Amino acid sequence: MAEEKKIAQEKRDLLLLNRKNGYDCLSDKKIHKMYEYCEGYKQFLDEGKTERECVSKAVQMAEARGFRPYHRGDSIQAGDKLYRVNRNKGVMLAVIGEETMDKGSRICAAHLDSPRLDLKQKTLYEDKELAYFKTHYYGGVRKYQWVSIPLELRGIVILKDGSSRTISIGGAENDPVFTVSDLLPHLAAEQSKKPLGEAIAAEQLNLLVGSRPFKDDEGAERVKLAILDLLFEKYGMIEEDFLSAELMAVPAMNAKDVGLDRSMIGAYGHDDRVCAYASLQALLDIQTPKHTAVCMLADKEEVGSMGVTGMKSMAFDTFMSDLCDAQNLPLRACFEKSYCLSADVTAAFDPNYPEVFERNNSAYLNYGICMSKYTGSRGKSGASDASAEVIAFMRKILNDNQIVWQTAELGKTDQGGGGTVAAYLADRDIDTLDAGVPVLSMHSPFEVVSKLDCYMAYEASVAVYGS
Repeated sequence: MAEEKKIAQEKRDLLLLNRKNGYDCLSDKKIHKMYEYCEGYKQFLDEGKTERECVSKAVQMAEARGFRPYHRGDSIQAGDKLYRVNRNKGVMLAVIGEETMDKGSRICAAHLDSPRLDLKQKTLYEDKELAYFKTHYYGGVRKYQWVSIPLELRGIVILKDGSSRTISIGGAENDPVFTVSDLLPHLAAEQSKKPLGEAIAAEQLNLLVGSRPFKDDEGAERVKLAILDLLFEKYGMIEEDFLSAELMAVPAMNAKDVGLDRSMIGAYGHDDRVCAYASLQALLDIQTPKHTAVCMLADKEEVGSMGVTGMKSMAFDTFMSDLCDAQNLPLRACFEKSYCLSADVTAAFDPNYPEVFERNNSAYLNYGICMSKYTGSRGKSGASDASAEVIAFMRKILNDNQIVWQTAELGKTDQGGGGTVAAYLADRDIDTLDAGVPVLSMHSPFEVVSKLDCYMAYEASVAVYGS
């Protein structure tokens, strides 16, 4: 009987897919490294609440590790560490490999932009002696989540004379913050009858910025004038300068450990900075790889990857083409032999809302980096749908490096879905697979991830670069 039970257990171990909680798999030493890594990630989040800030931080980190700007026509050799900034809102980095570019490259691609409230161009107005900024939400926000919370203002302004000013108000300890007001429950009877998605209208997302009128002035819009005076004194701004500004309201809260056990991180912008940081840090840490390793951090994913800084632009092709030209090799020969990890987050199973998830094909916190064969919606619309060979390649990399991993899709088949940059990389004839960190409360002002999953994304990126 004992022998029969042993055989049955061996069959179970051999035949069944049995995923384990990552904490049952990791050594104490690796868990210590995980916590160290996550402290660096939290700092990255606090310093990079916009894509411009993330690019600036990425360049700072890269240069500290020996990376240099790459210019068209520069020669390259194995071991060179190079980067190129795309209009201050995207960055591409590479470590040149031992093999020539026609043998392919290993790419990790992620995005730096996150949902937020952008200021409209004609933004500042006064109503009943209160000053507001008009906003236009960016990406897939749930509007009701952005009222009655403290918000920061970050971005840049190009002044009339062509000079630029960096704006960051609300992040420092003694800074003022901003907010979008909401109705008190006593007066919200009609609002409460509306569907959740309609309770707060887009044009109600107005940022409260002041209430004190300009002293000794008898004209109209005295509060607006006072706000403009403050901006002029600090930044040299006039109202017309808002027309050439990129200013955004983001949550005025730093990354925090979540839970009594500190096993999770709550913050704004995990989507997709958790994967961007993993892809970046992994590239900084590798030695000379066999194949050229490339980290692509793009903008505009949350609005369709359009524009000169999005993944659909030719900026990535130009960078890769310049590297290939340095070895007198065609770009297409590189792309067709390359492998890309489209590093983007997925939805974590939430026991509070089980009705929208399909349990067998959901991602769970602490079960590692999550591979997604396809994203898209309903009938896989908009998905690149990785092939069996592409998944098998990644599966072997993860298993060979003892990385905790899982697979999932984003919710039940007809509940929704999502998109990533994977399709646009696959369009370039690059084998591409989505993989990333599971997130609770995705697209909210305070998303939650597991520290273990964060670290597994980093280890997976290291393994891909070294494959």
